[in-house]
Amino acid sequence: MADSQTSPHSSAPLVIQRVQPYERRGIALTCEAIGADGRIAEPYSAYHDEIVPGLSWSAVLEAQTYALVVEDPDAPGDRPFLHWLMWNIPGQVIGLPAGLPRLARPPQLAGAVQGLNGAGGVGWHGPKPPPGHGLHRYHFQLFALGGRLDHLEPDAGLETLVSALKGLTLAAADLVGTYQRLDGAQAPAERPFISADENARGGLDADDLDRHAPHTPSGEVLRGA
Repeated sequence: MADSQTSPHSSAPLVIQRVQPYERRGIALTCEAIGADGRIAEPYSAYHDEIVPGLSWSAVLEAQTYALVVEDPDAPGDRPFLHWLMWNIPGQVIGLPAGLPRLARPPQLAGAVQGLNGAGGVGWHGPKPPPGHGLHRYHFQLFALGGRLDHLEPDAGLETLVSALKGLTLAAADLVGTYQRLDGAQAPAERPFISADENARGGLDADDLDRHAPHTPSGEVLRGA
């Protein structure tokens, strides 16, 4: 279980601080986006590819569904910034696949609903702290529920979800990943298209991983060059 203290940047508590599980046992939660040093890798941030991270957790046998809330209490403002909101994750599921589509009802998880994040979009909104704002903490909060939340529409707000969680939460987990944008850092520019006659590298696709190696006019890498 990770540190759940309220950040000095936010006067409001995190969801996990407002929901008391019926049981004190925890859930072992892991996230592929978070490295061994606790930092969220660049591809998952909104400054880069904003890949939707995969999650896995230990099963709670009594759980009918799970709910997920990801918040950043270090964001400017009176409340933690909401990065991800999901509920009605099936109780037999013990993880979320990477690259989950940003749809209110993702087809990979029958019955699950993704709500609106703090930027107004559906699903995952990657870390995007302002330059010079220091290290931000992202709390991945998972709740095992003893029931379903079928009465909640996809546009239900966080407070509506919290009210429902208070009466159904069996166990919970709080996993923290960190991210910091360095001063002056810029979002990566699109990779330029390399024409067929540029440095005799041949006609290459913009996403060619060997673009810096010598190529034949047909695009084949010259090995040993």
